Amino acid sequence: MTLTGLNLVKQGKVRDLYTTDAGVLMVASDRISAYDVVLPTPIPHKGAVLTGLSVFWFDKLKGVVPNHLISTNPDDFSPEAKEHADALRGRTMLVRPAEVVPIECVARGYITGSGWKEYMASQSVCGISLPAGLKESEKLPEPIFTPATKEEEGHDENIDFERAASIAGRETAEKLRDLTLALYTQAAVYAAERGIIIADTKFEFGFIDGELTLVDEALTPDSSRFWPSDEWQPGGSVPSFDKQFVRDWLDESGWDHTPPGPDLPDAVVDRTRAKYVEAYEQLTGRSFEDWLR
Repeated sequence: MTLTGLNLVKQGKVRDLYTTDAGVLMVASDRISAYDVVLPTPIPHKGAVLTGLSVFWFDKLKGVVPNHLISTNPDDFSPEAKEHADALRGRTMLVRPAEVVPIECVARGYITGSGWKEYMASQSVCGISLPAGLKESEKLPEPIFTPATKEEEGHDENIDFERAASIAGRETAEKLRDLTLALYTQAAVYAAERGIIIADTKFEFGFIDGELTLVDEALTPDSSRFWPSDEWQPGGSVPSFDKQFVRDWLDESGWDHTPPGPDLPDAVVDRTRAKYVEAYEQLTGRSFEDWLR
């Protein structure tokens, strides 16, 4: 997506950031990445799902921590952005600029993914000792805070709390831990009522006017592992509401995880889009078509 007349300051794997007089425009594209490679085939409406869910969670969790959202209505955007209203609608947040803390704040309620691999090697995750004998995808005795570095290139690195404190400062790191676990706990209780397990999720925070603030996205299929409650079973992997169809197809295709990535077949694109939309509708209780309008 090319937005002429706007000042592009950063292009990530999925999001493009533009500075305007009204604030920062955070535009969620339909790009999809796997194994840190942006694939050539977009997933239709993926950016709108990420934006719609983030807005939903920002509102639901605003009692825990303030967030950076100003508006999603193109009428509130700057004049140069309003010219692109049709392209921006549904996938764009106007947000306050923040001094982002360079730590990925991860909460885990279940042992899976990189946490499972670390547990198998050391019976701990990010320096936190866990009980012996846990099965893959098993619920943890209590949620844990497992921070990671924010890397511009390549994989984020899981770190322990002491390393996080050395990066952000101890007082800030303690606040990040407490906020992350509070957000996760409240969101997990709500999602469970909607038939979804939030196995883990990551948040980003920044300082706005000296106050720690929730920024970027929140509790989307890109930043979280959502499992259908009725399909959860400890002892192996669990189907999820995310790009698992994409990763599975890529693994079976023989691709070596180096750029460029292969084109995705229509069937994989359609199933992935359906899973993202299903996550939105099941969590919000609203029609995705209504959000697009």
